[in-house]
Amino acid sequence: MLDTCYISGRYEAGCDEAGRGCLAGPVYAAAVILPDDFHHPLLNDSKQLTEAKREKLRPIIETEALAWAVGIVTAQEIDKINILNASILAMHRALDALSIVPGAIIVDGNRFKPYGDIPWQTFVKGDGRFGNIAAASILAKTHRDECMVQLHEEFPQYGWDVNKGYPTKAHRAAIAEYGATEHHRQSFRLLDPQLTLF
Repeated sequence: MLDTCYISGRYEAGCDEAGRGCLAGPVYAAAVILPDDFHHPLLNDSKQLTEAKREKLRPIIETEALAWAVGIVTAQEIDKINILNASILAMHRALDALSIVPGAIIVDGNRFKPYGDIPWQTFVKGDGRFGNIAAASILAKTHRDECMVQLHEEFPQYGWDVNKGYPTKAHRAAIAEYGATEHHRQSFRLLDPQLTLF
């Protein structure tokens, strides 16, 4: 069972991102403040859950959280400021949108930037340790997947409904055949060297 938060009683927000390693689409982040007594047997790092379990948990988290929000940074912004800065910016945007100002922030990973004067701490693999980070990972992932399925309707040749913008062989082959879209991250290596030979 995950700990609900790191410091109880402080409206602690857990933050995580989704889509950092993708070739296309925005990066999403979520911030979630859970009640101190929140527990759910399925709650875990989103990467450890099936899509069905993530989708089951999403409305539970959104209904029972004291506050939650999602932040988005576009592919164009990623190209300008790099993916690390974009991931942190997405978290800041999620925090900006919370209906409750958190008293503390905990973040999955090992990189963050100060958010006002609110105390914060990073935790490697925090999404597998703390419920509020796990909840944030689930919201970031499900909201981003929803976005990529919608973009797939406009650009079906890239298979974003399946690969969600990640660098699969089929995705790179589609880029080689059809070129890149406005949603591709031009600062990323979109093609494998061998694909450029065709």
